[in-house]
Amino acid sequence: MAAHQVYRTKRLVGGALAVGAIMIGSYGIGPATADPVAAPATAGEAVQRLMDLSRASEQLNQQALNAQIDLDNKIAAAQAAHQVAVDAAGVLTAARAEIDRFRPAIDRAATSALLSGRTNRLTSLLVSSSPQQLLDQMSIVDLVGARTNDQLSQYKQASDAAAAAESTARTAADAAQAASAAADALRTDLEHKRSELQGSIAGVVAAWGQLSAGDKAALAGSAFPPGFDSETLLRGLVPGSGTSALAAGLTRIGDPYVWGATGPDQFDCSGLVQWAFKQVGKSVPRTSQQQSNFGTPVAEKDLQPGDVVFFYPEVSHVGIYAGNGLMLHASTFGVPVQVAPMGTTPFHSARRY
Repeated sequence: MAAHQVYRTKRLVGGALAVGAIMIGSYGIGPATADPVAAPATAGEAVQRLMDLSRASEQLNQQALNAQIDLDNKIAAAQAAHQVAVDAAGVLTAARAEIDRFRPAIDRAATSALLSGRTNRLTSLLVSSSPQQLLDQMSIVDLVGARTNDQLSQYKQASDAAAAAESTARTAADAAQAASAAADALRTDLEHKRSELQGSIAGVVAAWGQLSAGDKAALAGSAFPPGFDSETLLRGLVPGSGTSALAAGLTRIGDPYVWGATGPDQFDCSGLVQWAFKQVGKSVPRTSQQQSNFGTPVAEKDLQPGDVVFFYPEVSHVGIYAGNGLMLHASTFGVPVQVAPMGTTPFHSARRY
């Protein structure tokens, strides 16, 4: 097939990626509703059905990845809250033990005061038979009073500490319970999205099987557009830069698209971007939505090779800019990793890592 025919087919494919999905769920777009079993009437309908299903599956793949990350975060928060609750319970136990240590002395002092009245300096004067005995009596009274006051003070401190610890423990336990409930809810949501994704993938594979060999070849296209010169593009690249990540990504040309794959020899769109930057020592987030908030914003008119480009309103596709309106990306099922025009896909934003 001639090069212009390949790109004509690929423009049709790129446009078809934008349709075929319905709005459902907490993350936005759900799977297409086309029946993958009924035979398409024409080759064009077969390609359209495949693209509808592939687009929906790509969205669901990113949604499931985001849900997994959210779940991991909620589980970590629940574990941290549980540990706080355990620590708070330990502090409460220690505070109550401190109360128990002082309680006998406080009880004895209270009982003595009730039964015999409070001993004071006047009582010492009345019962003393000599000045020395008076001094001795007054010293004992001072010592007993100071000790009782000190015990009362420590008992109050222990009681206050116990009350504070009890409040902290109750709050921590409530937080741990809420975090666990949130994790359970996200776990259910994740399983639902995984089930949707598996169903959508099955539809894509079935639709792919209905394409002719010629349609499959046209869909896959070529690895590079006519005239693409990687040597000139990568000349003078700086180690660790976006251009060096692009160079790493270009070594994966021809690798298959696989939902949820992060390499080293099969990828989804965000997995390829993450892998490429990892090769040059940069750790970037996993999903296209997360990646769209990483690094520094870049206007479309200021794009440079190695910048990361994002597509669709919900940011469900990502690639690495390769200059001259081209991008390196893992496109969709049946299309290997390649350099392709980015103008057929709705541009959203760009970042520089």
